[in-house]
Amino acid sequence: MNVSVNRLIHQRTTSSGFTLIELMVTIAVMAIIVSIAAPSISNQLANQRVKSTTATLSNALKEAKVESIIRRQKVTLSYDNTSDLRFITTTGSDGSVIANYSYTSQSTIRPLSVTTIIFEPSKRVTTARTFTICDNNMTVSPRQIMVSAIAVITSRLGGTCP
Repeated sequence: MNVSVNRLIHQRTTSSGFTLIELMVTIAVMAIIVSIAAPSISNQLANQRVKSTTATLSNALKEAKVESIIRRQKVTLSYDNTSDLRFITTTGSDGSVIANYSYTSQSTIRPLSVTTIIFEPSKRVTTARTFTICDNNMTVSPRQIMVSAIAVITSRLGGTCP
């Protein structure tokens, strides 16, 4: 009986757990995999931010167009890239706020110089515009939203970001 107990104790001590070398090799392999995957995940998140801001701006433009027709007055859409809390605001001709939309501070809507567009009740805009949505991550492809003189709103991949 003593022999079988000694054999059992000996088997438990020799085959329990991982060695330090096995553990270090496993951690090194995991670190290599994570370092390969991290840039891809970062780019994917930035692409999603650009798509989200594009969808927000497109929806705001469409709502401003419809509101100008329904209210039979000019509706102005403006955006603010300067603060940490970024908003797209639509206002009526009397200055009342119709709607506010927020977008991520890592996205920028261009042009920076002209930040408004006015929709008229005659289903037109005062000036046709092309908006380019950029991200802080410059490796991401920007998107564009074009608003024609007759207020047709289209979106596409493209544009340049400085």
